[in-house]
Amino acid sequence: MKIGNQGDGGGRPVVELTAEQTIELKALASVLNKSQIADYFGITENTLRAIEKRQPEVFAAYKKGRVNQIVGMGTNLVQLAKAGSVAANIFYLKTQAGWKESEQEVQEIPPINIILDSNAINQTSD
Repeated sequence: MKIGNQGDGGGRPVVELTAEQTIELKALASVLNKSQIADYFGITENTLRAIEKRQPEVFAAYKKGRVNQIVGMGTNLVQLAKAGSVAANIFYLKTQAGWKESEQEVQEIPPINIILDSNAINQTSD
């Protein structure tokens, strides 16, 4: 028989990440999403989110890892654009400057009826 109130003991032990695991998480955050990071550590995504709530340094490490990767990719994109890559310029302008490609309006062409005059075809020059 259980002694005490609900939530008092029992259940699974609380999972905490060590300082080394937090550093590892920061590196992983640059290439993996939270679900994949949780799989890497052998926990569920819900457990990882609970750890982030209990350990703010874990959440900060995740955000920092993501931001570092975004900065690196953004820098590469700008370098490509400056080097003359048309695709990089278009992508940058669409995502950062709100550019949109306008779709041309499709106009339906009415059908054309061609009627041949049989007299015009069979005429011979005299």
